Amino acid sequence: MADVWIPPMMQKLTGGAKRLEVPGASVRQIVFNLGKNYPDILEHLYDPEDDRLRPEIAVVVDGEVSHLGLMEQVKADSEVHFVPAIAGG
Repeated sequence: MADVWIPPMMQKLTGGAKRLEVPGASVRQIVFNLGKNYPDILEHLYDPEDDRLRPEIAVVVDGEVSHLGLMEQVKADSEVHFVPAIAGG
């Protein structure tokens, strides 16, 4: 199972958990499996209207910022971080 790190601003939605083991072979599966146990976190990560991660959230898989979003592949021993997205200009 992937090692999923929860950002401080969302830890209240996971009962204070900073990190969780979550099954899934893609970020999409990780997000929805996380949402099964913590339904409130789903609305903070997922935009159902556009079927993507919320624009204010970035995902980092194994130290690399993903540009594939929900389609990013995840290995069983991957480390996944959801972080506030930073926009530049």
